[in-house]
Amino acid sequence: MRTDLNVVLLNKICTGLEAEGYVVIDEAFPAEFMIEIQRQLDQLCQLEFKAAGIGRDVGFQTDKGIRGDEIFWLNESQPENQNYFKWIEALRLALNEQLYLGLSMYESMLAHYPSGAFYHKHLDAFKSKNKHKTDVVNKSNRVVSTTLYLNPNWQPEDGGELLMYHHDNERPFKRILPELGRLVVFLSEEFPHEVLPAKKSRYSLTGWFRRGA
Repeated sequence: MRTDLNVVLLNKICTGLEAEGYVVIDEAFPAEFMIEIQRQLDQLCQLEFKAAGIGRDVGFQTDKGIRGDEIFWLNESQPENQNYFKWIEALRLALNEQLYLGLSMYESMLAHYPSGAFYHKHLDAFKSKNKHKTDVVNKSNRVVSTTLYLNPNWQPEDGGELLMYHHDNERPFKRILPELGRLVVFLSEEFPHEVLPAKKSRYSLTGWFRRGA
């Protein structure tokens, strides 16, 4: 990716997170960058996607009544992911420099929602109980969420919108169609969100920045 374009994108994300806690950017990346990601998606056999679950560690479970997507975890050793993870590292450094977030690691997956699949309203930052039996967010939890949509020619009637909420409001303040190249970045602890059912397969590249324990 051209350095000047990358700097503009990184600054736009940092400015949006600082001002609103989230940012939505259409056509965030050049066509050749997206083609590289699409090529990997095309090469993946459906058998490589595993049913996604909810909860963490001993609390992990799968429940299609809550979420019905399938996932494939990515890592930096896969040659086709090199450019994406280079950009992610540039974003991590920019977020730490401009917003002092102390981010130290990133995890990422491809997500596939088959036709009719959904994910009920949830928060990306896992909560646990402290000794007073109140909910707390672990300091090594997810801090910043990223989603890049991979769906060419997606139309409003196809469904599959991402709905974003404020904690104190039952009505969504944002509805986002999963159109190809649309990038969504938000503070993981701040915005409950859900994925509505779609009428056809819906794909995204989703990830989370964490702080060290």
